[in-house]
Amino acid sequence: MITTKNITKHFGSFQALKDVSFEISKGEIVGFLGQNGAGKTTLMRILTSYLPASSGTVMIDGDDIAKNPLTIRQKIGYLPETPPLYTNMTVKDYLKFAAEIKDVPSNQRLRQLDKVLEECQLEGVKNKTISILSKGYKQRVGIAQAIIHEPKLLILDEPTSGLDPIQNLQVRKLIKNLKDQRTVILSTHILSEIEQIAQRVLIIKSGQIIVDESLDVLLKTSDADQSRELTLEEVFVKYHSEQSEERHE
Repeated sequence: MITTKNITKHFGSFQALKDVSFEISKGEIVGFLGQNGAGKTTLMRILTSYLPASSGTVMIDGDDIAKNPLTIRQKIGYLPETPPLYTNMTVKDYLKFAAEIKDVPSNQRLRQLDKVLEECQLEGVKNKTISILSKGYKQRVGIAQAIIHEPKLLILDEPTSGLDPIQNLQVRKLIKNLKDQRTVILSTHILSEIEQIAQRVLIIKSGQIIVDESLDVLLKTSDADQSRELTLEEVFVKYHSEQSEERHE
């Protein structure tokens, strides 16, 4: 589904990504982890074709992202950390607009609208103005716009950021329900979300992939005394500490 080879990104003299390479198969749920400034958002923007790489190649579903960016965008659903909402519109009108700009055929738009309203549990607020909705509902509207054109790949950047525990649970459940239908890339600082949703983890540090492993294998990594399995939080800290120690040797 996705193949990246030696992706590098420079912003002036700063190198945000350094020879990033990985493959993601169709139907995989992959969690991107990294500290602030590690390069996660830059990489996700390159995958969505909103930001060009300085060098390297990205292939998505057989298309080269540099040569066919418009084709790629039709195959991707993207929810940035701040959802791209027009808050003066009603939920229904906004999603109709999203369907139109994403080239959903006119004879399928109402069907797709009804489908995402149901999937994202928005039927009860479809006639309300987005500005008056809670943040949890706004996140659901953001996810609805990302999937209304039936994308093959769904990219979610901090989808539960700023939500209260109940809203977090509701959005997490929604993502779980979506994951059986498409390939999903999930970037979040909330490691429990990765543990509950993802099948595989990529850890990025200083613009480089330092871990690419299945979640099961990572969580079976034993502690030094062999008495227990590590949590994902402990794995994350462990790999970052090892990388720091290597740089100081």
